[in-house]
This record gives sequence, C-alpha cells and structure tokens, in this order.
Amino acid sequence: MNPTVRLGLGVLALLLGLVTALQGHALLFSGLLVLACGLLWGLADVWRTVLTGALVVGLGFSAVKPELRADPWLLPGAAALLVGVLLVLNMQGRQQRELSRLQIVVRALEKGSADLADSKDTASVIRAGVQTLDQLQVAPHLAFVAYRRGTPHVLGSRGEFNALLGKPIQPGNGDSDSRSVQADHWVAEEALSQISREHRKFYMSVPVEGLSGQQLGLLLLARPAHRGSGGRGGQSGAFQPGERDVVLGFARLLGLALGQWQAIRELRDANELTLRSLGAALEHRDDETGGHTARVVALSEQLARRLGWKEDAVKSLRWGAYLHDLGKLAIPDAILHKPGTLTDDERRVIQRHTTVGYDMLQDLHFLPAETLDLVRYHHERWDGTGYPNGLRHQDIPSTARVFSIVDVYDALTSARPYKSAWSRERALSEIKVQGGRQFDPQFVETFVNMMTEQDDARLVR
Repeated sequence: MNPTVRLGLGVLALLLGLVTALQGHALLFSGLLVLACGLLWGLADVWRTVLTGALVVGLGFSAVKPELRADPWLLPGAAALLVGVLLVLNMQGRQQRELSRLQIVVRALEKGSADLADSKDTASVIRAGVQTLDQLQVAPHLAFVAYRRGTPHVLGSRGEFNALLGKPIQPGNGDSDSRSVQADHWVAEEALSQISREHRKFYMSVPVEGLSGQQLGLLLLARPAHRGSGGRGGQSGAFQPGERDVVLGFARLLGLALGQWQAIRELRDANELTLRSLGAALEHRDDETGGHTARVVALSEQLARRLGWKEDAVKSLRWGAYLHDLGKLAIPDAILHKPGTLTDDERRVIQRHTTVGYDMLQDLHFLPAETLDLVRYHHERWDGTGYPNGLRHQDIPSTARVFSIVDVYDALTSARPYKSAWSRERALSEIKVQGGRQFDPQFVETFVNMMTEQDDARLVR
C-alpha cells in the first residue's frame, strides 16, 4: 500500500475511533484504534504503546459491560479489531524479513568489499564480484560478461550460467551483420536465451562501468517465477525496487575495482612496451648483436617456465633481458666496436656496463629487484670468477643465473666479426662443460634437456 494512502486511512480510523469513544461504543473504539495503529505502524514507536493500551481498554470494557454484546456496533468493531491485529502482525513479519534481508546485504557487501580490495588482477575481481552478488541472494542465476579480443565472453557465473563459463557469445541465427558488436542488448538477450525459459522468467541486465563511464562488462541476473523452480530462498518472482537498488550499487562498486585494475594493466602494458622498445634501441647501438635481445628474451622465458617459475618471476626475468646491456650506452664506440683484442683497461670499461646499467635504472621504481639483479649480475660465474662482485653459487640471483646461460648460448650460436656461428650441438656441448664452472649446474641440465627436446621435435616434423 502506498505510504500516503496508509497514513490517510490510519488517521481517518483514529478520528472515527475517537468519535465512537465519545458515543460510548467501546469495542468499536478499540477496534478502530487497533486498525489505525496497524495502518500507521512503523511511523513512530509510540504507536506500539497506543496499540497495547487500546487492546487492554477494549477488552476491559467488553468484560465489565456484558450489555455491550447487544451493541449494534459489535460486529463492525470486532471486524475492525481483527483487521487491525492482522495488519500489525503482517507489519511485524515484514519488518523482521526486511531486517533479516538487510543483515544479509550488509554481511555480503562487507565481505565482498574486502575481497575486491584483496584481488590481484581483473580475473580475481570478477570472481569476487560474482561471489558477492551470489551472497546478496538476489538471483540464483548470475553471469558477468565482458569483451575479450572483440568478442563477449562469460567470465563469471552461477547457477544455469555455469554451462556458459569461459565461452564466447555469438549473435544467433547468423545475422551478425544486422547487429552492432558493441550493442550490449543483443549480448544479454543471446546469453539469456541459452538458459531455460523456466529459470529466466524475470531477469536484469546491469552495465558495469569505470570512473570514466567506459563500459567494462555486463551483469546478468535471472530467476524463476516461483520457488521450487531453481530459486533459492526468496530468489523468485519479479525483482523489487530495493533489490534493483542493491544490484545497481554493487555494480558501481565492481566497476570501480575493475577500472582500477584496468588502469594498472594499461600502465603495465605501457611499461612492457617501453622496455621492449628500449631493448630494440640498444641493438641499434650495437650492430653486431642484431636480434640478440629478442632471442634471449624468448629463450629465457622458456627456460624459466620449464623451471616452474611463476609469471611474476618470468616477467622480472623478461624485463631484465630487455635491459641487460643498457650500460653499453656509456661505452665509447672505439671500444664497443673494436674488431681486435681488447686491452685490460678496455676490458674493464666493458665490464662496467653491468653496474652502469644498474645505476641508470635506479629511478625506474616500477622495476622489481629481480630485474635489477639480472642487469647487475648476469656476468657473475658459478665458481666466483665473474664480475662485478665475484659472487658464487646461490649468492648469484636466480634471474642472473638463468639469463647467463641463455646469453652465452646465443652469443656462441651467433656470428661475430671475430668468429663464425657455432652449431647448436657444439654450443650445447660447451654449455654442459661449463655447468658447475660458469653456470648453475641444475639450470644447465634443464636448459640442455629443453633444447634437446626441441631439436628432437623438429626432426619428427
């Protein structure tokens, strides 16, 4: 009932009750007063006290004045009393349900906010978002849809949408030419059409937007018409305004979290592109090593993954591979491109490129320590005879130990003005010999096995 109509009827019942009280119709007075309290319930706590008093007064008058039983207003009074009590009980039950519902929402949003804050990437944000939406108990069937490589995919799901998780959504009937790729209404319609009609009697489609208004995804919620048809608890029937408000509010929260991680990803992509471009520029500085950086980056990543490294460690290694010869920018051309044998002084100048590069990168605060370690220590040797610090064994950072194997292998298999390129077999044989001398022997074993398997695979093809 509209709150304004409820207020008007409640006041009218209260006035009528006062009039009947003056006429001596006690039961009708109490009945109307109870009816008024039922209509006005929740507007002020004082009405609970008035209601209790009215019940006592009405019942008391009926008990002490038996002649009231012949009162012509007995039936209307009793009816008003009954309706009023039912209204009160209904309002009490509704308030209890609303309180329970509010507690569920508060707990779900409290935990969901913490989960979103703890997320490490967009995938974990989406998982936390769908889990929170599920805990809000608004609908049993949920999906988060976003574009990946130009095609919408279901990236998070619950209920009937689980069958679509990870799958692309394509326009039906082959009529993709008549639909805009970015028109998300068809995306929602197509995704909803792939679950049974029984489970999508009522549905919502809510856009998830970032701070700039850029659409980052789409939330789909569906539920059946009645309980027992796939709905959980109260998750059935039409969506109520309060439920829509909760979903819209959470969609904004999810959009903020996704937008933050999208900005971080864009920044990381920019960093990656910058470092890759810098590595390519270094090759133009040293014409002898054309393609060297691209080769050692790819081979280093392969070896790191073969060793079971996590992606963050692989990224640190890759960035270090881009930058490993940065310090050569400070080496004079006469020394860097000298075709003959270097003097001891010239060799010391060359060796300084590791510390010079390390120092040049100190202001790039986004670079992890493992990347800087590679730049500084990739010429250290397992036996302690390398430079710049003469580190031995496990004291040499792991990124430097991996990269040094790949760096030397590529140098051996590449032609130089002072030597021809070695064969893969000869280079691998030399790498094996240097295991336990120049290189970490365990890393050497893994590297040699990896390269041998690649050679075998080529022969099979």
